[in-house]
Amino acid sequence: MRFLIVTGLSGAGKTQVLHFLEDMGYYCVDNMPPSLLSKFAEICYKSQGKINKVALGIDIRGREMFSEIFTELSSLKNYGYDYEILFMDASDEVLVKRYKESRRLHPLIRDDGRIIDGILAERQMLKELKERANHVIDTSDLLVRQLKDRIYSLFAEGVKESTITINIISFGFKFGIPMDSDLVFDVRFLPNPYYVEELKYLTGYDSKVRDYVLKFPQTHEFMTKLVDLINFLLPHYIEEGKNQLVISIGCTGGKHRSATIAIKLYEALKKSGYRVIISHRDIDKREA
Repeated sequence: MRFLIVTGLSGAGKTQVLHFLEDMGYYCVDNMPPSLLSKFAEICYKSQGKINKVALGIDIRGREMFSEIFTELSSLKNYGYDYEILFMDASDEVLVKRYKESRRLHPLIRDDGRIIDGILAERQMLKELKERANHVIDTSDLLVRQLKDRIYSLFAEGVKESTITINIISFGFKFGIPMDSDLVFDVRFLPNPYYVEELKYLTGYDSKVRDYVLKFPQTHEFMTKLVDLINFLLPHYIEEGKNQLVISIGCTGGKHRSATIAIKLYEALKKSGYRVIISHRDIDKREA
């Protein structure tokens, strides 16, 4: 089990890191009271494998409770619970700039206080915790994409960074294009099984329909070009930090051609090792 405590200076990127870890399959809890740390660890370690990757965000928002963290860390060690500490840091100048841009108050100052005073006080409070950290990341000069790369390199545990989720949706143009589409492909140029009497009332779920659609040369050429295009795009989407891609494939009614092409694309991307989800939005809709 991997038990990770994410802490550090306010404004240094803890929340963003927890989002990345959540996308990687970690069970994440932000702003956990330090006094609950050992109890929560016990629950996780006794979950019999139901929880095997945990990331907890702990910081000075807990104010007076924060001092309990060292007692809790000692308890974790005494109980034999392994843990790691990731400390997020940034320069004073960068933190001041981020607070000014967000127009938020530092958690250690009041309305009439100076941001820099809160940062300096927090840095002093966290000094010992930083010294105990297994990993320290300074985000002063990091882009979001670069921070993501660092987190994946440290905590992905062999899972390639392409944890982008690909949603493939087949649909009928007569019912409208899915509103969350990133890419839309129109396959109405392919021969339509609807006009073949024995296939009319079947769908792309049926092998007879798929065999019919796939027997044409233009279908094979289109599939080759489509898979090549998607495989070209995916690494670039991942590099830019995109974690979900919705590919919509449409025909007239969403029952035959689009469903067939969606299934073939799903199989191709699955084979390449991507996380893929397929749905057929209109396949069971009745004709108007």
